[in-house]
Amino acid sequence: MTSSRYDAKFLHSPPAKAATIRARPLPPRPPTVNRWLAALALLCLLLPAAGATQAPAVALFYGKDAPLAELKAFDIVVVDPDHGHDPQRYCKPYSELYAYVAVGEAHPGRGYFAAIPAAARLAENRDWGSLVVDLAHHGWPDFVAANIVGPLWERGYRGFFLDTLDSYRLAERFDEAAQQAGLVAVIETLHRRFPGIRLILNRGFEVVPKVRDKLQMVAAESLFRGWDAANKRYVDVRAEDRDWLLGQLRAVRDQYNLPVLAIDYVDAQDRALTRATAERIKALGIVPWVADAALGTFGIGQREVVPRRVLMLYDGREAPTVDLTALVRYAAMPINHLGYATDFHDLNRPLPDGPLTARYAGAVLWTNRDALRAPAFAGWLRRQIDAGLRVAVFGHFGFPLDAANARALGLAPVTPPAAPGKPTIAHQDPLFGFEEKPRPDRRALPPLRLAGDGGQPLLQLADAQGARYDAAAFTRWGGYVLDPYTVITLPGSEQARWIVDPFAFLQRALALPAMPVPDTTTENGRRLLFIHIDGDGYPSLAELPGTPIAGRALLEQVIEKYKLPTTMSVIEGEVAPHGLFPKLAAEMEETARRTFALPYVEIASHTYSHPFVWFRAERPAARADDAGYHLRIPGYTLDLAREITGSVDYIRTRLAPPGKPVRVLLWSGDAEPQANALRIAEDAGLLNLNGGNTVISRSNPSLTAVSPLGLAKGGVFQTYAPVMNENVFTNLWTGPFYGYERVIETFRLTGSPRRLKPINIYYHSYSASKQASLNALHKVYAWALAQSPHVVFASDFIRKARDFDGIVVARDGDGWRIRGDGELRTLRAPAALGRPDPGASLAVAGHAAGSEGHYVHLAGGDALLRFAETPAGRPYLHDANARLAAWQADGDGLRFVLQGHQPLDFALAGSRGCVTRADGRPLTPRRSDGDLQHFRLDHAAATIETRCRGR
Repeated sequence: MTSSRYDAKFLHSPPAKAATIRARPLPPRPPTVNRWLAALALLCLLLPAAGATQAPAVALFYGKDAPLAELKAFDIVVVDPDHGHDPQRYCKPYSELYAYVAVGEAHPGRGYFAAIPAAARLAENRDWGSLVVDLAHHGWPDFVAANIVGPLWERGYRGFFLDTLDSYRLAERFDEAAQQAGLVAVIETLHRRFPGIRLILNRGFEVVPKVRDKLQMVAAESLFRGWDAANKRYVDVRAEDRDWLLGQLRAVRDQYNLPVLAIDYVDAQDRALTRATAERIKALGIVPWVADAALGTFGIGQREVVPRRVLMLYDGREAPTVDLTALVRYAAMPINHLGYATDFHDLNRPLPDGPLTARYAGAVLWTNRDALRAPAFAGWLRRQIDAGLRVAVFGHFGFPLDAANARALGLAPVTPPAAPGKPTIAHQDPLFGFEEKPRPDRRALPPLRLAGDGGQPLLQLADAQGARYDAAAFTRWGGYVLDPYTVITLPGSEQARWIVDPFAFLQRALALPAMPVPDTTTENGRRLLFIHIDGDGYPSLAELPGTPIAGRALLEQVIEKYKLPTTMSVIEGEVAPHGLFPKLAAEMEETARRTFALPYVEIASHTYSHPFVWFRAERPAARADDAGYHLRIPGYTLDLAREITGSVDYIRTRLAPPGKPVRVLLWSGDAEPQANALRIAEDAGLLNLNGGNTVISRSNPSLTAVSPLGLAKGGVFQTYAPVMNENVFTNLWTGPFYGYERVIETFRLTGSPRRLKPINIYYHSYSASKQASLNALHKVYAWALAQSPHVVFASDFIRKARDFDGIVVARDGDGWRIRGDGELRTLRAPAALGRPDPGASLAVAGHAAGSEGHYVHLAGGDALLRFAETPAGRPYLHDANARLAAWQADGDGLRFVLQGHQPLDFALAGSRGCVTRADGRPLTPRRSDGDLQHFRLDHAAATIETRCRGR
């Protein structure tokens, strides 16, 4: 949306693009997906007009690659529909896609252009190479309805942004009254043909009085800042033009009770001016959207999205898969814990172009060489830094730090002498010595130091001659820590240690703001617990009386004993009659059916032949010689679809009760599936889990042994298992077979001083084959339950992990707008933000103190969180071992529904003197701790009501 000419009385803006981009047709969706999308379409159709009670937050993005995940922070998102967006799939209860529609102009790239009647062609807009149409043409309203809006309506769009309403003024001759009457006819025709349609007008002030009951909102461009299309430059709006436009907008707002939107244009790299312009507009009581002239970058509106993604740059030549790079093994977990999602990018592929600062909080580079294959990387990095992107460098810069490159980064090259002698530490910041002390190495003196102002040395070395070398520093653009002062591998072991504090370094280098952090470890103040079991060893004969198969021992001695939510899998090639153990198949299948029929068991597949090395399955040449890379099932050659969808079909048809779905695919072997395998699972509607290598323990007490949440490959997110299974604690099942009890060390070390992971009891079927391993399981279960956790299924955790990847945090006035899928329900709020104020917030049920701030409990996928020094004294939920299924707070109390998997246990704060009922019956607290009242029920679900009369 950019101006055809700079005149505040008739600015308009068709999308600035040369041709329509056609999306490839999507494959047919499964029936369940179609039903889900139909429900979403109905929801979007029934959404109330956002402007009916208060002005909606609006964003406009006309670029092809719209960041839809982040744009859901806004109630209305206007897009160019020719880029193939799916409004039904996007639709949220709180956010909807609107389609851009040019009413008064048509670009030759639009699909309907050739069908425009010759008599309706009025003039030409030479600035944009588009046709100006005659709004007064008798057939134009029906043409717009049938050829432009109709196809978009069929695709699921229900809201439309009508633009170029006064382009007729570009013609040499026109009848003003006839053109406006034609515009009114277009609007009335759309309302008649498409019941429930929602319309935003871009200008068209003259017709607003005649169609005000058919409008949701009125917009106008360039209130303070505009775009001079003729001269291709950003400009300040003249005071007289601004005053005229402001008068028009105020008249629409005050006389016709319609919200108004001002769209201003600022260079995308000038984030400060973008923010200041949005604030000026907002101060006038007008909804702002400020972005670049082509509306192809992320702007700032009623809300400002805090970028939550970090661009992770690595050299793909340094490891067989991205999973094994230092970036994933070491840096990604601290990034996740700080609240940020990761986008991994191989530097041997084309580098991202365009401004990145609005989408990314920063970039992290970790490579072990200064000579990448990508020769343009140095220039690209300098350009991104000049545009304001913060960068943290680990290991090496990826290019030679000659004088020019060093100078551009505020550094100076230093040439170490041939005999530097024994180096010493001249300066060491407290960030260093985190898990291991830095040890100066004369073979690896970093040949650089800070130059000029704007930097702070963190680790400075000196050689025998007194020359200084800055091995680590904060800089004006971020910071760096060079090898060997990042992570050190302990001699004679596979263990590593952080030398620098990664949390503090990344926070400062990337200038990450204090914000509410989405958290996947906790819900309603309780640490999460989930259990999942890989099917390996199901046919093993247990060393127990009667030598039952391990699957039966597992069912009877563990699963039926604890009756906890459990995600159980089998390997088809082990349990099926056509598998490796046909003589045991009948017993195994019968045991699996009994197990899967239990209401607290969630069904998963552990594949068909248990591939050991997944990346080989992506390579046809490797699949031709795959012996030893999966279970040796006679006559079988590794096939991804057979492993995933084939195994699920077997479980669904032979083992699962009718109507009970197979929800999860648990990766086998190295658990490093690549893009094709992940896509097959995703397209089959399966959630996926496993991977990572979290094995921190007293014998390996390092955060280098804690993996991240997961990572996306080919656009599909792989959720890692939070904690590794018993195989690593029993030395690959060679003993000691009670070794899994040491996972309690891992649970403790990932729970304090930082809560990094939920409690994840993860093991194989073969753990039921020995008494020692069964004893270890009972010990682990007992410890976990003693923590008063919030117990969930594995699928619940996977959905939280996926929600973490896409959840949006935005500044919204004096609070924080949080929008996601409603799966992730916890924010970790640092103390610097203050004390959460549930009474002044929306969809915030309460909070509980933690070691790194407050755990804030969300009641849904759309919340507004506010803080206060002294929050209002009203009751709130302090903690609970169940999920909030409903939440309502009013002046004198609360009403909410808890649904869990164990007898309910919860606490209310600020409820002394209040009356609490469960399902209508008075509830007496089992104990009181100052301001807290603790309650317990015998059942797992209840409606709770607390009333505090007279407050």
